[in-house]
Amino acid sequence: LETAVRPALDTILSNLSPLHLSAEKIGKIELVLAEALNNIVEHAYCGITIGAIRLSSRHKGDVLEIVITDQGRPLPNLQLPDCISANIDTKIQDLPEGGFGWFLIAELTQSMHYARIGDKNQLSFSIALDTAN
Repeated sequence: LETAVRPALDTILSNLSPLHLSAEKIGKIELVLAEALNNIVEHAYCGITIGAIRLSSRHKGDVLEIVITDQGRPLPNLQLPDCISANIDTKIQDLPEGGFGWFLIAELTQSMHYARIGDKNQLSFSIALDTAN
């Protein structure tokens, strides 16, 4: 699963080319999707070698709406984690290994929502677009 994230990101980003987005906006979308997909691989499908991830997107006005669905383990307590920044006012060796991903996703998106629907996880959010003409 881990090796599938990069090719999936490349495909998704190439499908966005008709929107003529700025390099900064593409980088933002790539960062959000990479964090979300890697979280699924590392946590929802931890210890599982095969698993499906479905991603759908819809361009609506100046927003890109994204829904990611998987059949992995649910989020703890069936809810999004607190999306607060990790304390970085510490020595490098004392920084936590994780804790930044959900904060980044929350900071770069709007309307983030998680639901467990049957045996599936569904994460939805939107990203504001600044289309270049």
